[in-house]
Amino acid sequence: MPKVFRPDMRPWITIGGAQTDEIINQVVRCPSGALSYYMNASADESTVVEEAKVEVLSNGPLLVHGTIKVIDLDGSAEMKSKTTAFCRCGASKNKPYCDGSHVKTKFKG
Repeated sequence: MPKVFRPDMRPWITIGGAQTDEIINQVVRCPSGALSYYMNASADESTVVEEAKVEVLSNGPLLVHGTIKVIDLDGSAEMKSKTTAFCRCGASKNKPYCDGSHVKTKFKG
């Protein structure tokens, strides 16, 4: 069976690579919260508000769990829900979000 998530290829998501329940299970297990999904025939749950909490990962990112508003340097705002990973190492190419660069740079913190 083809893989759904292939970060080393473009496009990196192949939705036909697995059954719906398998994709949902993988998205739910995503430790950074970078992956999300919605069901076409279901009500939009993106407006569900969860209390925010911050978790510091050893040698890794800050994980913010819950619903937050992220305001970029240019003033644009984006709502995030579930879990959002923020860079602590300074090497991310997707700041303010973590892209896993802390592993390559052997970040300690």
